[in-house]
Amino acid sequence: MADLSTQYLGLKLKTPLVVSASPLSERIDNIRQMEDSGAGAVVLESLFEEQIALESQQLDLALSSGTESFAESLSYFPDMSGYNLGPDGYLEHIRRAKAAVEIPIIASLNGVSIGGWIEYAKKMEQAGADALELNIYFVPTDLDMTGAQVDQMYVDLLTQVKSGLSIPLAVKLGPFFSSVANLAKRLDAAGANGLVLFNRFYQADFDLETLEVTPNLTLSNPYEILLRIHWVACLYGHIKADLAVTGGVHSAKEVLKSMMAGARVAMMASALLKNGIGHLKTVLAELQTWMDEHEYESVKQMQGSMSQRAVDDPSAFQRANYMRVLSSYALRSPAPGAKPA
Repeated sequence: MADLSTQYLGLKLKTPLVVSASPLSERIDNIRQMEDSGAGAVVLESLFEEQIALESQQLDLALSSGTESFAESLSYFPDMSGYNLGPDGYLEHIRRAKAAVEIPIIASLNGVSIGGWIEYAKKMEQAGADALELNIYFVPTDLDMTGAQVDQMYVDLLTQVKSGLSIPLAVKLGPFFSSVANLAKRLDAAGANGLVLFNRFYQADFDLETLEVTPNLTLSNPYEILLRIHWVACLYGHIKADLAVTGGVHSAKEVLKSMMAGARVAMMASALLKNGIGHLKTVLAELQTWMDEHEYESVKQMQGSMSQRAVDDPSAFQRANYMRVLSSYALRSPAPGAKPA
């Protein structure tokens, strides 16, 4: 029977399936079920810098000082007081989760600016988190902000959070950068222990009846895995940081593709929200069956086997593949004597 264990952020995981941040992790009994169903680790739902600022009574000042430089009205900012557990409750949740299960618990901190909220990274470590995932979700709408400035902001934020932290740190990125590879290299050099590819870009929708801008959350689909495995395959072997795939992992097929591209783990949330936490068992059973049938002895054996460095034709990940894709689709010729539709 194939060995499903893997290493991620220096942590020994029983399986490469990691539950990514979602409301499912708010309940301890859910986390227990995740462990029982075969999850290698669990990433807790994110704690936002806005929540920390709110608790420290600095939110009003922070928002007011930004009204001259940002077009968004303060009325658009959500009420964070009722979102998940709050800062103190979050730290207690880490303690309770650690006491309830043996698999690693990864805390998640979501923010974009340099400030006092960064101190919570150390508090999360003290609460017992085995690792920290820094979820940087930033939409640069300022026309005067350059791509280089955005990249530097990410590097500076990582450096600040990493300082004084003993547990490993992974950075969760979105895909919208001028050079994903260069930013990955810079984050790796700045001390990131892992890169999680990719954060999903949640886009607003328009309500045509009320003429209001409304939030819109759509769960992922398996097609989204393609962007993830492309960049993991390109980065594998070029940086020291571990690579993780998140977004589009719904079945054993996506897990296998992630591993072959070079990921250490494949993260799931949408599939569990759709199918329940027990879906982890189904995916693991399918993964085990496929590996046994194809004579793979371990997950480690396949990791990176389809990366850009490993395949016979590395150009498949570059511009040459663009032309191949376009030319691979040919319109069907009508049968002889058939009338055009």
